[in-house]
Amino acid sequence: MIDQRLRGAAAIAGVGHAGIGFATGFTEMEILVQAAHRAVTDAGLTMQDIDGIATASVAAGMWAMPVIEHLGIKPTFIDSTMLGGSSFVAHLMPAIQALESGQCNAVLVCYGSTQRTSTLSRAEIGKARKLLDPQPYETPYNPLNPLSAYALATARHMHEFGTTREQLAEVAVAARKWAQLNPEALARDPLTIEDVLSARMVSDPLTVRDCCLVNDGAGAYVLVRADRAKSLKHKPVYVLGNSTAVWNRQISSMENLTVTAASQSGKIAFEMAGVTPKDVDVLECYDAFTINTLLFLEDLGFCKKGEAGQFVSNGGIAPGGHLAVNTNGGGLSCVHPGMYGIFILIEAVRQLRGEAGDRQISNANLAVVHGNGGTLSSQSTAILGTEATL
Repeated sequence: MIDQRLRGAAAIAGVGHAGIGFATGFTEMEILVQAAHRAVTDAGLTMQDIDGIATASVAAGMWAMPVIEHLGIKPTFIDSTMLGGSSFVAHLMPAIQALESGQCNAVLVCYGSTQRTSTLSRAEIGKARKLLDPQPYETPYNPLNPLSAYALATARHMHEFGTTREQLAEVAVAARKWAQLNPEALARDPLTIEDVLSARMVSDPLTVRDCCLVNDGAGAYVLVRADRAKSLKHKPVYVLGNSTAVWNRQISSMENLTVTAASQSGKIAFEMAGVTPKDVDVLECYDAFTINTLLFLEDLGFCKKGEAGQFVSNGGIAPGGHLAVNTNGGGLSCVHPGMYGIFILIEAVRQLRGEAGDRQISNANLAVVHGNGGTLSSQSTAILGTEATL
């Protein structure tokens, strides 16, 4: 049963990021702290006002402890649930429940990674992940994960629905066009369909241009109760719905490679918010690979299963298209430091505040944020809205 009493009960009051791109000379903790302070300041609060925290890291199982220590806070609510890239969207509901129960008054959600400039090589990080998180039906075959996993889902979607490589390339080109409107985006040079198709193949049928960036970055946001948000620095962005779903860890355990748990998380989040995909002004979804965007457009209900290729064709999700998708440039062209979920929330907040500059969507009042973790493993959907949507 959907508890609509939590609809609009909490709002995002502040956002911030740091170290985007190449955080040379800084650790992931240092850029996380920078982003955290910027988000708290953006909310018009001080770090002493923060009594709740949610954070996660690929590299550390007890990550919340040193984060708390570095921030100098004494929280009464702590969430360090790690679900991969969707974690920072999934942190919303526990934080809202903690706020509503009176357990805390202001929750800081934060993340930082120096995946690009870390002294650990990506090969070493990959080896550590396999040891810490073995996948018994896949690891023995030494796949190039996550690439091989997403290539598998891509190949199945192409086989089952006739999706073409050109349609996949449309996703990358649309993301680049949005990035060209965003001065903070890392990849802003021109990109064409042919550029994507002729790029180096990394895991058939995905070329390097079908894949997300690998860089550094930290992000943070502050969540407070709705009544308090009205008295703070910025126009509140209310959380109207949120749900998280996990059906599998390994992609080889998926019942259907073309249907993700987003079909569950999205349905519940939309029901909680009391809106439909037709009401949405902007979609910020986790695009680690071009296939992600197609799958989530379908599973969240923006088009029917198998029709996403046609949906994105001819600039359908690019600037001027029929749906604004990944307006910051996404993980494909803006930023992707290991886990991307917090950055889609930051971009959605900026859109709903009207602070997105040249990429601003006119009269944006309703945004969908969708996070993905692992290899199509964890899915978390959030519906955010302005006061006009309450």
